[in-house]
Amino acid sequence: MPRTALRVRRWAAIAVLGGLLAGCGTGDADSGKPPAAAAGAQARTSTEVRPIEAATRITDAKGVTVSLPKPPEKIVCLVALCDDILVELGMTPTATNSQVLAHPEFLGKEKAAKVPVVPGGFLSPEVEAILAHKPDLVIGLEDTHGKLAPALKGATTFWPVQPGSWQDSVGYLRDLAALTGRTAQGEKAEKTFRTRLAAAEKQKSDRTALIIFGSDENFGVATPETDVAAGLFPKISHYPWKSRGVDGSYSLEEILARDVDVLFVETLSFGAPDGKLSEKLAKNPLWSRIPAVKNGKVFEVDSEVWAKGRGTRSLGVVLDEATAALR
Repeated sequence: MPRTALRVRRWAAIAVLGGLLAGCGTGDADSGKPPAAAAGAQARTSTEVRPIEAATRITDAKGVTVSLPKPPEKIVCLVALCDDILVELGMTPTATNSQVLAHPEFLGKEKAAKVPVVPGGFLSPEVEAILAHKPDLVIGLEDTHGKLAPALKGATTFWPVQPGSWQDSVGYLRDLAALTGRTAQGEKAEKTFRTRLAAAEKQKSDRTALIIFGSDENFGVATPETDVAAGLFPKISHYPWKSRGVDGSYSLEEILARDVDVLFVETLSFGAPDGKLSEKLAKNPLWSRIPAVKNGKVFEVDSEVWAKGRGTRSLGVVLDEATAALR
Protein backbone atom coordinates (compact mmCIF):
# COMPACT_ATOMS: atom_id res chain seq x y z
CA MET A 1 0.00 0.00 0.00
CA PRO A 2 1.42 3.44 -0.87
CA ARG A 3 2.93 5.40 2.03
CA THR A 4 0.46 8.19 1.22
CA ALA A 5 -2.41 5.81 1.94
CA LEU A 6 -0.97 4.94 5.33
CA ARG A 7 -0.46 8.57 6.23
CA VAL A 8 -3.93 9.72 5.23
CA ARG A 9 -5.61 6.73 6.89
CA ARG A 10 -3.80 7.50 10.12
CA TRP A 11 -4.31 11.27 10.08
CA ALA A 12 -6.11 11.11 13.43
CA ALA A 13 -3.28 9.41 15.30
CA ILE A 14 -0.37 10.82 17.30
CA ALA A 15 3.08 10.51 15.71
CA VAL A 16 5.13 7.88 17.52
CA LEU A 17 7.25 4.82 16.88
CA GLY A 18 9.81 5.76 14.31
CA GLY A 19 7.76 8.35 12.50
CA LEU A 20 4.81 6.07 11.74
CA LEU A 21 1.45 7.52 12.69
CA ALA A 22 -0.05 5.69 15.62
CA GLY A 23 -2.49 6.89 18.24
CA CYS A 24 -2.49 6.87 22.00
CA GLY A 25 -6.19 6.73 22.91
CA THR A 26 -7.35 8.84 25.80
CA GLY A 27 -9.12 7.34 28.80
CA ASP A 28 -12.88 6.96 28.80
CA ALA A 29 -14.28 10.37 29.69
CA ASP A 30 -17.16 8.70 31.46
CA SER A 31 -15.11 6.38 33.66
CA GLY A 32 -12.19 8.70 34.38
CA LYS A 33 -9.83 5.76 33.99
CA PRO A 34 -6.60 5.57 31.97
CA PRO A 35 -6.75 3.94 28.50
CA ALA A 36 -5.89 0.37 29.55
CA ALA A 37 -8.32 0.30 32.45
CA ALA A 38 -11.10 1.95 30.50
CA ALA A 39 -10.65 -0.50 27.62
CA GLY A 40 -10.84 -3.45 29.94
CA ALA A 41 -13.84 -2.24 31.91
CA GLN A 42 -15.76 -0.95 28.88
CA ALA A 43 -17.84 1.38 31.03
CA ARG A 44 -21.26 2.14 29.60
CA THR A 45 -21.36 5.47 27.81
CA SER A 46 -23.30 8.20 29.57
CA THR A 47 -25.97 10.05 27.61
CA GLU A 48 -25.74 13.08 29.88
CA VAL A 49 -24.46 16.28 28.25
CA ARG A 50 -22.98 19.13 30.22
CA PRO A 51 -24.10 22.63 29.18
CA ILE A 52 -21.81 24.44 26.74
CA GLU A 53 -21.08 28.09 27.43
CA ALA A 54 -20.26 30.53 24.64
CA ALA A 55 -16.66 31.78 24.78
CA THR A 56 -14.15 33.76 22.76
CA ARG A 57 -11.25 31.78 24.22
CA ILE A 58 -10.97 28.02 24.72
CA THR A 59 -8.21 25.57 25.59
CA ASP A 60 -8.78 22.16 24.02
CA ALA A 61 -7.99 18.74 25.47
CA LYS A 62 -4.54 18.78 23.85
CA GLY A 63 -3.65 22.07 25.55
CA VAL A 64 -4.06 24.27 22.47
CA THR A 65 -5.57 27.69 23.21
CA VAL A 66 -7.69 29.44 20.60
CA SER A 67 -8.66 33.07 21.15
CA LEU A 68 -10.88 35.08 18.80
CA PRO A 69 -12.25 38.63 19.01
CA LYS A 70 -15.74 37.48 17.98
CA PRO A 71 -17.54 34.29 16.94
CA PRO A 72 -15.99 33.02 13.68
CA GLU A 73 -18.22 33.02 10.63
CA LYS A 74 -15.78 32.16 7.84
CA ILE A 75 -14.02 28.88 8.66
CA VAL A 76 -11.70 27.01 6.29
CA CYS A 77 -11.45 23.27 6.89
CA LEU A 78 -8.23 21.42 6.08
CA VAL A 79 -9.34 18.25 7.88
CA ALA A 80 -12.68 16.43 7.66
CA LEU A 81 -13.27 16.65 11.41
CA CYS A 82 -13.78 20.38 10.89
CA ASP A 83 -16.39 19.83 8.15
CA ASP A 84 -18.12 17.29 10.36
CA ILE A 85 -18.36 19.67 13.32
CA LEU A 86 -19.57 22.59 11.21
CA VAL A 87 -22.39 20.52 9.72
CA GLU A 88 -23.35 19.40 13.23
CA LEU A 89 -23.52 23.08 14.23
CA GLY A 90 -25.63 24.02 11.22
CA MET A 91 -22.77 25.79 9.44
CA THR A 92 -21.02 25.36 6.08
CA PRO A 93 -17.25 25.64 5.59
CA THR A 94 -16.05 28.67 3.68
CA ALA A 95 -13.69 26.27 1.88
CA THR A 96 -12.56 22.69 2.37
CA ASN A 97 -10.23 20.01 1.05
CA SER A 98 -12.42 17.10 2.20
CA GLN A 99 -14.99 15.11 0.25
CA VAL A 100 -17.03 14.10 3.29
CA LEU A 101 -19.58 16.88 2.69
CA ALA A 102 -20.89 15.04 -0.39
CA HIS A 103 -22.16 12.17 1.76
CA PRO A 104 -25.99 12.21 2.03
CA GLU A 105 -25.79 12.48 5.83
CA PHE A 106 -23.87 15.74 5.42
CA LEU A 107 -24.68 18.24 2.65
CA GLY A 108 -25.19 15.85 -0.25
CA LYS A 109 -23.45 16.09 -3.62
CA GLU A 110 -25.34 19.09 -4.98
CA LYS A 111 -24.77 21.38 -1.99
CA ALA A 112 -21.25 20.09 -1.37
CA ALA A 113 -20.27 20.97 -4.94
CA LYS A 114 -20.89 24.64 -4.11
CA VAL A 115 -18.27 24.70 -1.35
CA PRO A 116 -14.91 25.94 -2.70
CA VAL A 117 -12.08 23.41 -2.62
CA VAL A 118 -8.65 24.37 -1.30
CA PRO A 119 -6.09 23.36 -3.96
CA GLY A 120 -3.11 21.26 -2.99
CA GLY A 121 -5.04 18.41 -1.42
CA PHE A 122 -4.95 17.20 2.15
CA LEU A 123 -1.18 16.98 2.44
CA SER A 124 -0.19 20.30 0.82
CA PRO A 125 -3.01 22.87 0.88
CA GLU A 126 -2.00 26.17 -0.69
CA VAL A 127 -1.64 29.01 1.81
CA GLU A 128 -2.48 31.70 -0.74
CA ALA A 129 -5.71 29.94 -1.62
CA ILE A 130 -6.63 29.60 2.05
CA LEU A 131 -6.05 33.29 2.77
CA ALA A 132 -7.94 34.32 -0.36
CA HIS A 133 -11.13 33.37 1.49
CA LYS A 134 -10.27 35.80 4.32
CA PRO A 135 -11.11 33.23 7.01
CA ASP A 136 -11.71 34.06 10.65
CA LEU A 137 -10.47 30.58 11.56
CA VAL A 138 -8.56 27.77 9.83
CA ILE A 139 -8.73 24.27 11.30
CA GLY A 140 -6.19 21.64 10.30
CA LEU A 141 -4.50 18.49 11.53
CA GLU A 142 -1.60 19.33 13.82
CA ASP A 143 0.90 16.77 12.54
CA THR A 144 0.09 17.48 8.89
CA HIS A 145 -0.83 21.17 8.74
CA GLY A 146 1.08 22.52 11.72
CA LYS A 147 3.81 23.56 9.30
CA LEU A 148 1.39 26.13 7.84
CA ALA A 149 1.08 28.04 11.11
CA PRO A 150 3.92 30.53 10.45
CA ALA A 151 2.52 31.43 7.02
CA LEU A 152 -0.98 31.97 8.42
CA LYS A 153 0.10 33.90 11.50
CA GLY A 154 -1.08 37.49 11.51
CA ALA A 155 -3.60 36.91 8.73
CA THR A 156 -5.96 34.50 10.47
CA THR A 157 -6.22 32.16 13.46
CA PHE A 158 -5.01 28.59 12.96
CA TRP A 159 -6.31 25.80 15.18
CA PRO A 160 -4.33 22.54 14.99
CA VAL A 161 -6.42 19.55 16.09
CA GLN A 162 -5.31 15.96 16.75
CA PRO A 163 -8.19 13.60 17.67
CA GLY A 164 -7.22 10.22 19.06
CA SER A 165 -10.58 8.99 20.39
CA TRP A 166 -14.30 9.66 20.17
CA GLN A 167 -14.00 11.59 23.41
CA ASP A 168 -11.53 13.93 21.70
CA SER A 169 -13.99 14.40 18.84
CA VAL A 170 -16.76 15.32 21.28
CA GLY A 171 -14.38 17.75 22.98
CA TYR A 172 -13.59 19.51 19.71
CA LEU A 173 -17.31 19.71 18.92
CA ARG A 174 -17.96 21.37 22.27
CA ASP A 175 -15.04 23.78 21.84
CA LEU A 176 -16.12 24.97 18.40
CA ALA A 177 -19.72 25.24 19.58
CA ALA A 178 -18.49 27.55 22.33
CA LEU A 179 -16.41 29.67 19.94
CA THR A 180 -19.22 30.04 17.39
CA GLY A 181 -21.89 30.60 20.03
CA ARG A 182 -23.87 27.64 18.67
CA THR A 183 -24.11 26.03 22.06
CA ALA A 184 -27.59 24.52 21.67
CA GLN A 185 -26.58 22.88 18.39
CA GLY A 186 -23.44 21.51 19.99
CA GLU A 187 -25.31 20.05 22.94
CA LYS A 188 -27.88 18.47 20.61
CA ALA A 189 -25.19 16.91 18.41
CA GLU A 190 -23.34 15.48 21.41
CA LYS A 191 -26.59 14.12 22.89
CA THR A 192 -27.50 12.47 19.58
CA PHE A 193 -24.12 10.76 19.31
CA ARG A 194 -24.00 9.61 22.92
CA THR A 195 -27.52 8.21 22.61
CA ARG A 196 -26.54 6.30 19.47
CA LEU A 197 -23.45 4.87 21.14
CA ALA A 198 -25.31 3.88 24.30
CA ALA A 199 -27.99 2.16 22.23
CA ALA A 200 -25.37 0.27 20.23
CA GLU A 201 -23.68 -0.87 23.45
CA LYS A 202 -26.94 -2.35 24.74
CA GLN A 203 -27.11 -4.63 21.70
CA LYS A 204 -23.41 -5.50 21.66
CA SER A 205 -22.70 -8.35 19.27
CA ASP A 206 -20.58 -11.37 20.11
CA ARG A 207 -19.41 -11.55 16.50
CA THR A 208 -15.78 -10.88 15.66
CA ALA A 209 -15.43 -7.75 13.55
CA LEU A 210 -12.54 -6.18 11.64
CA ILE A 211 -11.87 -2.97 9.72
CA ILE A 212 -9.19 -3.11 7.04
CA PHE A 213 -8.06 -0.31 4.74
CA GLY A 214 -5.83 0.28 1.75
CA SER A 215 -5.55 0.18 -2.01
CA ASP A 216 -3.89 -3.19 -2.63
CA GLU A 217 -2.86 -6.47 -1.00
CA ASN A 218 -0.61 -4.61 1.46
CA PHE A 219 -3.65 -3.62 3.48
CA GLY A 220 -3.74 -2.13 6.94
CA VAL A 221 -5.77 -3.08 10.01
CA ALA A 222 -7.57 -0.35 11.96
CA THR A 223 -6.98 -0.79 15.70
CA PRO A 224 -8.61 0.99 18.66
CA GLU A 225 -5.25 2.52 19.62
CA THR A 226 -4.70 4.11 16.22
CA ASP A 227 -8.15 4.79 14.82
CA VAL A 228 -11.12 6.74 16.17
CA ALA A 229 -13.76 4.64 14.38
CA ALA A 230 -12.11 1.37 15.43
CA GLY A 231 -12.10 2.70 18.99
CA LEU A 232 -15.89 2.33 19.03
CA PHE A 233 -15.85 -1.35 18.09
CA PRO A 234 -14.89 -2.93 21.43
CA LYS A 235 -18.10 -1.37 22.76
CA ILE A 236 -20.30 -2.95 20.07
CA SER A 237 -18.57 -6.22 19.08
CA HIS A 238 -15.69 -8.60 19.69
CA TYR A 239 -12.72 -6.71 18.23
CA PRO A 240 -9.45 -8.54 19.11
CA TRP A 241 -7.05 -6.33 17.17
CA LYS A 242 -4.22 -4.40 18.79
CA SER A 243 -1.68 -2.01 17.30
CA ARG A 244 1.77 -3.44 16.75
CA GLY A 245 3.22 -0.05 15.87
CA VAL A 246 3.54 -1.03 12.21
CA ASP A 247 0.70 -0.46 9.76
CA GLY A 248 -0.22 -3.50 7.70
CA SER A 249 1.35 -5.87 10.23
CA TYR A 250 -1.59 -8.30 10.21
CA SER A 251 -1.73 -10.93 7.46
CA LEU A 252 -4.60 -12.77 5.82
CA GLU A 253 -3.36 -15.90 7.59
CA GLU A 254 -3.87 -14.24 10.98
CA ILE A 255 -7.25 -12.85 9.99
CA LEU A 256 -8.33 -16.32 8.88
CA ALA A 257 -7.18 -17.76 12.21
CA ARG A 258 -9.34 -15.26 14.14
CA ASP A 259 -12.56 -16.39 12.43
CA VAL A 260 -13.70 -12.89 11.45
CA ASP A 261 -17.49 -12.85 11.18
CA VAL A 262 -18.00 -9.34 9.80
CA LEU A 263 -15.45 -7.46 7.73
CA PHE A 264 -15.54 -3.74 6.90
CA VAL A 265 -13.34 -2.61 4.00
CA GLU A 266 -12.18 0.95 3.30
CA THR A 267 -10.79 1.33 -0.21
CA LEU A 268 -8.41 4.28 -0.45
CA SER A 269 -7.83 5.69 -3.92
CA PHE A 270 -5.16 8.16 -4.95
CA GLY A 271 -5.75 9.36 -8.48
CA ALA A 272 -8.20 7.47 -10.66
CA PRO A 273 -10.05 4.65 -8.87
CA ASP A 274 -8.65 1.25 -9.83
CA GLY A 275 -11.00 -1.17 -8.11
CA LYS A 276 -12.19 -2.10 -4.66
CA LEU A 277 -9.78 -3.46 -2.07
CA SER A 278 -12.05 -6.44 -1.38
CA GLU A 279 -11.97 -7.38 -5.07
CA LYS A 280 -8.17 -7.29 -5.12
CA LEU A 281 -7.88 -9.38 -1.97
CA ALA A 282 -10.30 -11.89 -3.47
CA LYS A 283 -7.47 -13.02 -5.76
CA ASN A 284 -5.75 -14.52 -2.70
CA PRO A 285 -7.05 -18.08 -2.09
CA LEU A 286 -7.12 -17.45 1.68
CA TRP A 287 -9.71 -14.71 1.24
CA SER A 288 -12.54 -17.06 0.35
CA ARG A 289 -11.92 -19.12 3.51
CA ILE A 290 -12.61 -16.22 5.91
CA PRO A 291 -16.05 -16.75 7.54
CA ALA A 292 -17.16 -13.18 6.73
CA VAL A 293 -16.42 -13.77 3.06
CA LYS A 294 -18.11 -17.19 2.96
CA ASN A 295 -21.22 -15.78 4.64
CA GLY A 296 -21.53 -12.61 2.59
CA LYS A 297 -20.64 -10.33 5.50
CA VAL A 298 -18.01 -8.18 3.77
CA PHE A 299 -18.98 -4.51 3.55
CA GLU A 300 -17.20 -1.91 1.46
CA VAL A 301 -17.76 1.32 3.40
CA ASP A 302 -17.32 5.00 2.56
CA SER A 303 -13.72 5.81 3.50
CA GLU A 304 -14.47 9.55 3.56
CA VAL A 305 -16.75 8.92 6.54
CA TRP A 306 -15.18 5.85 8.15
CA ALA A 307 -11.51 6.70 7.65
CA LYS A 308 -11.42 10.49 7.62
CA GLY A 309 -14.56 11.97 9.19
CA ARG A 310 -13.82 11.36 12.87
CA GLY A 311 -16.52 13.77 14.06
CA THR A 312 -19.74 12.88 15.85
CA ARG A 313 -21.79 12.83 12.64
CA SER A 314 -19.33 10.51 10.89
CA LEU A 315 -19.07 8.27 13.93
CA GLY A 316 -22.84 8.14 14.14
CA VAL A 317 -22.93 6.83 10.57
CA VAL A 318 -20.26 4.27 11.47
CA LEU A 319 -22.32 3.09 14.43
CA ASP A 320 -25.50 2.78 12.40
CA GLU A 321 -23.86 0.86 9.57
CA ALA A 322 -21.77 -1.34 11.86
CA THR A 323 -24.59 -2.35 14.18
CA ALA A 324 -26.81 -3.20 11.21
CA ALA A 325 -24.07 -5.39 9.71
CA LEU A 326 -23.32 -7.08 13.04
CA ARG A 327 -26.87 -8.32 13.56
